[in-house]
Amino acid sequence: MKLRHSARTDVGRTRDHNEDNFGVGEGADIETLGYLFVVCDGMGGHAAGEVASSIGVERIISSYYETPGEDRSMILEQAFERANLWIHDEGRGSMGTTGVAALIYHDLLYVANVGDSRAYLLRDGELHQVSRDHSLVSDQVAAGLITPEQARSIHYRNVITRALGYQPEVNVDVFRWQLHVGDIIALSSDGLHGLIEDAELAEILSAQPIAAAVDTLIQLANERGGTDNITVVLVAVDALDTMDGMPGYYLDTNTDPDAITQSYPVEYAAALPEVALDARVDDEQPFAPEGARVDTTIPVPAIDRKPPRTAKPAERRLGLPGLIFAILLMAILVGVFALLPQQVQAPAPITPGLVATLTPVISPVPTSTKTP
Repeated sequence: MKLRHSARTDVGRTRDHNEDNFGVGEGADIETLGYLFVVCDGMGGHAAGEVASSIGVERIISSYYETPGEDRSMILEQAFERANLWIHDEGRGSMGTTGVAALIYHDLLYVANVGDSRAYLLRDGELHQVSRDHSLVSDQVAAGLITPEQARSIHYRNVITRALGYQPEVNVDVFRWQLHVGDIIALSSDGLHGLIEDAELAEILSAQPIAAAVDTLIQLANERGGTDNITVVLVAVDALDTMDGMPGYYLDTNTDPDAITQSYPVEYAAALPEVALDARVDDEQPFAPEGARVDTTIPVPAIDRKPPRTAKPAERRLGLPGLIFAILLMAILVGVFALLPQQVQAPAPITPGLVATLTPVISPVPTSTKTP
């Protein structure tokens, strides 16, 4: 396998410090455990964001290469989880960072991400977003509540729903693609892809060498305001371990570049609970727990949510034992009524001092006498 990479981070035009960090796996282990590239975008205050992103990059890389095992995608996921716990313990939940990593192992690309830092793959001039943003606007776009164009300019576009460090546990998304010779992998913080369209990114990556493309992208983001820290990592695939880049026997048989590990239902965002958030602050990335949604004045189409169906009460049916019992009961009643006399005799008047003979109502039961 033969790779080339180029990376750079820039403070931007409006910030006085850089909370972005990136890292690249180094050493002899990369030959056997794969090539790992990481970008983190910190948040939580002047110093806390920079500390969180630095810990995130360092712990993801070190944890990955220190952990043996065959399932390298699971080990990458575990590296994110360990970095999350480390940041949480360090900041006691007061600081956090996004994280995106690209692992190239056995001619496969594994992407892990938490937050809204992104991973792209350029293949044959077409750009694919591999990672999925964990943000409120991403959830709303996936649900069809807003358009991608609205998402780029909406005032709460920086509110993310998942980050490393804010909670003791975190869910990590992992995606897998099979690589081809000529592919270019791009990792970026939102200071870059928030100001540059995907079509522009594809054009620059297709037309320039990766080192020049890194400088061009950062310069273009700064020309458009440089409203955030800007980080980009580019990796070019020049050769693979299999001959001519053709799939080998150990490679993933799913070569569909659009195949990812998750799907997102249309009605997902509509089911999110309402949480009041102050999303007007753009100089720091606000964090909202996953499943929260910001109130917005932007009109969105209403989703026709039909009321849930209520189950009909089960009909009671007479079983065989009940039927037999009913027949017997009816036969007894018929027999009793058949024994009743046609006329009922009135009892004789009782005379004081005498014994009265009472005529029975039902015969042939013996008569009974009562002494007054």
